[in-house]
Amino acid sequence: MNPTPEKLALRGDLLDFTGLPGWAELDSPAVRYRPDHWLLIENGRIAGCQPEAPDASWTRQDHAGKLILPGFIDTHVHCPQLDVIASYGTELLDWLNTYTFPAECRYADPAVARHGAARCLDALLAHGTTSAVVFPTVHKVSAEALFEEAAQRGMRLITGKVLMDRHAPEALRDDVAGAERDCIDLIQRFHGRERLAYAVTVRFAPTSTPGQLAMAGALCRADASLYMQTHVAENRSEVEWVSQLFPDARSYLDVYAREGLLHPKAVLAHGIWLDAADRKVLADSGAQVAFCPSSNLFLGSGLFDWVAAREAGFAVSTASDVGGGTSLSMQRNLLDGYKVQAMAGQRLTAWAALHAATLGAAQGLGLQQEIGHFGLGTLADFCVWDWACGPVARARDERVKGLHERVFAWMSVSDERNLVASDVAGRPRYHRSDHIAP
Repeated sequence: MNPTPEKLALRGDLLDFTGLPGWAELDSPAVRYRPDHWLLIENGRIAGCQPEAPDASWTRQDHAGKLILPGFIDTHVHCPQLDVIASYGTELLDWLNTYTFPAECRYADPAVARHGAARCLDALLAHGTTSAVVFPTVHKVSAEALFEEAAQRGMRLITGKVLMDRHAPEALRDDVAGAERDCIDLIQRFHGRERLAYAVTVRFAPTSTPGQLAMAGALCRADASLYMQTHVAENRSEVEWVSQLFPDARSYLDVYAREGLLHPKAVLAHGIWLDAADRKVLADSGAQVAFCPSSNLFLGSGLFDWVAAREAGFAVSTASDVGGGTSLSMQRNLLDGYKVQAMAGQRLTAWAALHAATLGAAQGLGLQQEIGHFGLGTLADFCVWDWACGPVARARDERVKGLHERVFAWMSVSDERNLVASDVAGRPRYHRSDHIAP
């Protein structure tokens, strides 16, 4: 592979966000669209944007007529569950026992963990996702593999060993003391190294004893720079189970709140079955919910109320939740998000959807100085897309009226087949012509 030029200029239609679009705004001042512009990248960082071609000191890549977006940020995805994507016929709890837990048991093998981590990260890049918050398994080696493979690719990755000390197969259970030692070792070795960050990773409340939840909370309180990731209120049967296991808690969310697990770096997947009091707690804590529409529909979990989240004032990002979700493509997940909101009588604009997968996700993670937009000094994580692939999409693109209609049509009918290239910090990591770069 040729060395990455220090000064790189890309020509294309640049789209990103400078703020939060209004819920139903079709013409939003938060949208920054610069058609047929040159994006300037110097030493892996955004150095500017201009309509005219730069001088000969810049290496030029001409993508005229193509869409250039910041790399997508997937805030909830399970590395080992690529093995069980599209598994038939169960709701959440049965699905875990029938498909997920057997797949995760295999990740005790370092070779399986390494192969799975590489496959997961390369697949994300091949779908236009350049940063991710990832669940490995309970095995320390599975987290090590993800950290090491992400470092090789220069990716922004947030992960951590899964905590589970009950209600799971023996091969997937840890214990409080051993899990704490593993977490501390992984934090010392990987947290803050390059673009890696550690997340205290509670599988979900039913698979951790009160003692383990307390340990996880203590880790978060000891280091405010640590992330926390878990699941909350995904499925009605799960919510009922939590109420039986934690009868003193006001709600499922309260189980986490009491242990100090809700804070500005907490990412909670799903959040479907929350009440107004829960939403206020989320807003006050600064935690965000990762909306996983494809998974919620596929497993029949329920319909997330995004408008209620906006009214409460907590951040919402978007996520694939593969393998409960059926695709790593963010466009497919955003289209499912539109359908979920439509079932509640709401209409999700392309702007609100794409913001939650780029700048909004970055802000929720406290990483807006690094990723999610094309502001000066941010790392050049970007993807180049075809506006349309195939006769149907091209015919639709030819007939659009206005920018929102064009972008919404793109979001609705595009997928990973539209992806031309993914770059991470200005380095090519995927190109359609040669698949994954070495």
